[in-house]
Amino acid sequence: MPHSKAFKNIGLVGKPDSKAAQETTDVLCELIGKLGLEVFLPESGEHNFPGGEAKKIPFKSIGEQCDLVIVVGGDGSLLKTARELVDSQVPLLGINRGHLGFLTDIRPTEVDTRVPPILDGQYSLENRFLLHAEVFRNDQSIGSSNAVNDVVLYPGEIARMIQFELYMDRQFVYSQRSDGLIVSTPTGSTAYSLSGGGPILAPQTDTIVLVPMCPHTLTSRPIAVNKQKVIDIVISEANPHNPKLSCDGQVIISLEPGDRIQIKQYPIEMRLVHPLDYDYFEVLRSKLGWGQKL
Repeated sequence: MPHSKAFKNIGLVGKPDSKAAQETTDVLCELIGKLGLEVFLPESGEHNFPGGEAKKIPFKSIGEQCDLVIVVGGDGSLLKTARELVDSQVPLLGINRGHLGFLTDIRPTEVDTRVPPILDGQYSLENRFLLHAEVFRNDQSIGSSNAVNDVVLYPGEIARMIQFELYMDRQFVYSQRSDGLIVSTPTGSTAYSLSGGGPILAPQTDTIVLVPMCPHTLTSRPIAVNKQKVIDIVISEANPHNPKLSCDGQVIISLEPGDRIQIKQYPIEMRLVHPLDYDYFEVLRSKLGWGQKL
C-alpha cells in the first residue's frame, strides 16, 4: 500500500567482495548525503564498505537506528539482510547488482532517478512472512534459523534418497522416499520451489507450499497449506546417512536419523519498500520471459 513517510536515517548494506556493489554504494552515499540525510554503514564484518562521510555502527544496530536499509546486491544479499534484521522491522529496499532480482527492484542505472522519490516518501510498503525452522534431537533443540524463501531438506550426498515422515499440526500426512522436500513461502515460490515444479504464489497469499524433490512415488505432488500450519518432518531411523537442512540456501544444519524438524511461520514479517509503479506481474513477465501484452 502507498505510504507518505519520508526517510531520514538510511542504512546501506552491500554484497560482500563485490566491486559492482561497492560502486553503487558509493553513488548512494553521495546521493543521500546531497539530500541532507544521514547515512549509516556496518562498521566491520562481511557487510563492511568504505563510505566517505557515512557513520559506521555495528551491523545489528543498523536495524535499530535506521528507518530504511538499502541493500545493494542480488536477492541473496537481501535474503541474508532480511533474516538478520527482521526483528527490528526496518523496511528494506533492494538495488539489483545480482542476477534475476525478484526482490531487488531498482537497477543501478536508475538509482539517481528512482531512489530520491522513495526517500521523500513516494513508495509502497509490502509485508512478507518468514518461516522458522528448528531441529530437535532427542527432544533437545540443536539448531534453528529463519528463512525468507524456503527450508529445504536434502541428502547432502549425490544420488542418495531420504526417508522421512511428514506431519501437519501433529496429524500424519505421509511417509516418503525422495531426494528431499522444499517448504516454501510465497516469496520463495519463484526460487527453488519453482525449479522443483511448485506453483507461483502471489506475495500476499497466506500459503506455504511443500514440494517433493524427485519422489520415489510418482503420485507425490506439491501441497499448499495455510501459513499457520505447524509442519514436522521426522527423519527415518532407517536412513544410512545424514541429510542436511538448508534455510534460504545460506544456513545449513546437519541432521541425523531420528531428528525432528519443526517449521512454522515466524511471528515478525519482513517489510519491503517498492517504487510506486511496482507491478509484481510485470516482474514475473520480465524475469521469466513471459509474453507481453498484445
